[in-house]
Amino acid sequence: MTGASGHRVLVTGMGCVSGLGRGLAVNWARTRKGDGAIRPLPGPAPVGMAAWLEGRPADDIRFPGVDGQRLRRLGRLDPISRFAIEAALEAVGDAGLADHPSLARRTAVLMGCGSGGNETIDTGYERLFGKDEAKVHPQTIPSSMITAPAAHVSILLGIHGPVFTLSSACASSAHALGEALHMIRSGRVDVAIAGGAEACLTRGSMAGWQSLGVLAPDTCRPFSRDRRGMVLGEGAAVLVLESERHARARGARVHGELAGYGLSSDASHITAPDTAGIAAAIRAAHEDACIGFDIPAVVSAHGTGTALNDAAEALALREVYGTDLPRHRVIATKSAHGHMIGATGAMEFLLGLMALVEGTAPPVLNHLGPDPECDLPLALEPQSFSAEVLISNSFAFGGLNAVLVGRRA
Repeated sequence: MTGASGHRVLVTGMGCVSGLGRGLAVNWARTRKGDGAIRPLPGPAPVGMAAWLEGRPADDIRFPGVDGQRLRRLGRLDPISRFAIEAALEAVGDAGLADHPSLARRTAVLMGCGSGGNETIDTGYERLFGKDEAKVHPQTIPSSMITAPAAHVSILLGIHGPVFTLSSACASSAHALGEALHMIRSGRVDVAIAGGAEACLTRGSMAGWQSLGVLAPDTCRPFSRDRRGMVLGEGAAVLVLESERHARARGARVHGELAGYGLSSDASHITAPDTAGIAAAIRAAHEDACIGFDIPAVVSAHGTGTALNDAAEALALREVYGTDLPRHRVIATKSAHGHMIGATGAMEFLLGLMALVEGTAPPVLNHLGPDPECDLPLALEPQSFSAEVLISNSFAFGGLNAVLVGRRA
């Protein structure tokens, strides 16, 4: 059965980088076995817990297969762009699309980012206000703008089609994947390189999140009793989406299908979630994919580990699935890779699709015991689970909700 439009959109490439490591293979292997990346963030003073990337690339980083002339066109790269490029190059290579003629005109790039180049902004402020210097680096604006990751990917890959950034906080990359789905369904493009990137583990960004009072002092414990908040992560996740016609014509290997997309706005509160809005997005995704609520699913929960969000999401899942809920298995991978803000929706869809294809539900980490408000069929240890679909939830500040549906190939 195909989605509401009757046109299938296939996933032919995947790439990612996170606190778990570089590349899809290591990220999935660690997630599958329950090996998390959350640990103290290094710095001159205690700054809290985070899922940070070992061996961050230097400014003079070189990307495999990219010549120096094209790299010089990019200018100075903030970590958010480096992460996006690394994930995108892996995804395009995985899809076998490097140098394919369709990249030039019939391909789109849609990147989701919650914020721009935080490291570049912090450095500029330090020079201006900390050192009382008169000028900042001349590349400060181009390297910090929120559109930079999408632009950098298009420059490196020679993509002349639609290229833009979506920013809807923690739902950014889920919205990017969903809108890419519609672009391919409508025939506007044959291929979309879609996902998200975030590099928010800077002193200024961390101070803002800490002041908001939502960061856990220990670790991320989705749906657990005594959970104390979220933990930030960094990195990028990018998928290559193709129309079925285009993928079959070139004999592409297919990882799975992006089969549905539902979205809603709570129109209620800037930070507090609304159960009705969450439930509306989940129902809309099922409708778009023509998927019944009784079909066994891996549910990749938003699962931030905060008191309000987890309780609201759990209630919405119980309302939507009712007596069918035990048929499903709920996972929450932020407990492994942290909350990657704009990149997290794509990261969770990518890992959820791996779980669906391999028939393995990765464990929710750091669980201390059941919370009556979060009564869900959680995977608390790695377990075999045969599901037909993936439901991937992303719910953002501002009440901006996006839910994606995946299928096996």
